[in-house]
Amino acid sequence: MQATFTAHAAFTIGTVDRRLFGSFVEHMGRCVHTGVFEPGHPRADEAGLREDVLELTREMGVTLVRYPGGNFVSGYRWEDGVGPVEDRPRRLDLAWRSVESNAFGLHEFLGWARKAQVEPMMAVNLGTRGPQEAADLVEYANHPGGTRLSDLRRAHGSPDPFGIRLWCLGNEMDGPWQLGAKTADEYGRLAAETAKVMRLVDPTIELVACGSSMRSMATFGGWEATVLDHCFDQVDLLSLHAYYEEHDEDLAGFLATSLDMDAFIDEVVATVDHVAAKKRSRKRLKLSFDEWNVWFQRAFAGPEAQTWEDEPRLIEDTYDVAAAVVVGTYLITLLRHADRVSVACQAQLANVIAPIRTEPGGSAWRQTIFHPFAHAARFARGEVLRLAVASPTYAAEPYGDVPVLDAVATHDPETGDVTVLAVNRGLTEPLELTGALHGLGPLELVEHLTLAADGDPRRTNTEEHPEAVLPRRVDGSRVVDGELRATLPPLSWNVLRLGPAGRAG
Repeated sequence: MQATFTAHAAFTIGTVDRRLFGSFVEHMGRCVHTGVFEPGHPRADEAGLREDVLELTREMGVTLVRYPGGNFVSGYRWEDGVGPVEDRPRRLDLAWRSVESNAFGLHEFLGWARKAQVEPMMAVNLGTRGPQEAADLVEYANHPGGTRLSDLRRAHGSPDPFGIRLWCLGNEMDGPWQLGAKTADEYGRLAAETAKVMRLVDPTIELVACGSSMRSMATFGGWEATVLDHCFDQVDLLSLHAYYEEHDEDLAGFLATSLDMDAFIDEVVATVDHVAAKKRSRKRLKLSFDEWNVWFQRAFAGPEAQTWEDEPRLIEDTYDVAAAVVVGTYLITLLRHADRVSVACQAQLANVIAPIRTEPGGSAWRQTIFHPFAHAARFARGEVLRLAVASPTYAAEPYGDVPVLDAVATHDPETGDVTVLAVNRGLTEPLELTGALHGLGPLELVEHLTLAADGDPRRTNTEEHPEAVLPRRVDGSRVVDGELRATLPPLSWNVLRLGPAGRAG
């Protein structure tokens, strides 16, 4: 098989926002407790934070982390997670039918975020609470001092404001599973009023309104339009959530799921721009794709099956090579929409449908899906180039003709570096790739990395074999007369790094 693309420095989509490489820490299962936080662990620091998980988070290149939920936030009382740990209440978490100790709260999370070198993205409870509680949290976190709540933060050991800039106005508020679910009109009015009071406390914050919980919801489309009729002028971003899985051992169809993600983004962009047109506004609302991943939901019995445990093992999916390649296509999709998607969070960071797995008292290791994320976060910088692609296709329901090649390219004007991220969806055949590179100066190949099935797409990393699946270098790729020429192995994620000719790589 053969595929081609053409790129030119003058034709760009948008700048890569570093916040595209976000993750998500929710009080769910073992994401927090025995995930990022485990006092007494051999690798825990004085605050109980697992240093092995911190090291992997930094290696992965995570830039932003959404907290504390997720469904959890719609019943959360933030006050439970501040002050002396011994005075914090144990509560029933109604979202996941677990018991929450509150030993890890706002101060602990922000301490972890500083060590992980990530920006915090804080969610407020608009399920069982409202504008006043949200404004109180902003005052506690961001006001310098001289008021009851800001002085309480200081008394709790943080004299300087936390300076949290990015805030979510609730979570999945059209979902019937959500505590305090709302109609679009109810939520739109609530979001507008909550945004107003939060910004009166701190005018510098950015606010994310809830889009529909997923593209397949009956409310999708109409929800976004109605919500934004109420709060368009008060918010900066609108959220999207999507999870995908393989059905009936249809690997070819699974590999095509990023086409749904592409269409989802395009439809939301059309909807928010329709609202802008109605309002005669030149504002172009950005999108926050703040939950996305592969999630094998058929294996999850649901929260109703839980029995009020501490740290239950919830949706600890194990990912194979095929899932890693699919995650690569989602990263490509997000980058290809860099003009409108400025925040994205892979859900979640540790243990719960996560790139990082841990065992209590034991080790931490990288799942297969860790590697495409780490590659994209490290190498996709600068401007996203608009590619003209010609690729063979295959048929997959319900997507129709699916391109075998999925690719995106970035160009860093400061360094001259070009990165091509490419997936070969072909299950058995290598793909011969030719890329014409114009206006980018003389380039040479720095390296070609691949994560490939190598005949077994079901290989995984485990605690016993944490490096069974690793990226490897590919020989033979090159730049000839301004053309990139490479062979992409069957069922593979590929990183082709190019730099100015003559410069050491």
